[in-house]
Amino acid sequence: MPDGQVKNPEKVAQYVTDYIQEAEGMFESKSSGRNKTAILLLAAMNLSKDFHELKQQHSEFERDVERKMASLIHKIDKGLE
Repeated sequence: MPDGQVKNPEKVAQYVTDYIQEAEGMFESKSSGRNKTAILLLAAMNLSKDFHELKQQHSEFERDVERKMASLIHKIDKGLE
């Protein structure tokens, strides 16, 4: 069960299910317990990789916004002189 801070837990569960199904497609035999563990591990790694990439993109976006804000503030200050 998700904690109370998770909005739309059904969507989160669907994302995880999608990652698991994608990982399952990379294995020929789905019957062994060993493959199930590998599938879950692969899904977790893919999810983690995507999260890391999004986190980097978000950081780059924040830096870009900060640069633009600083430039605008500088232009405003210069115009008020």
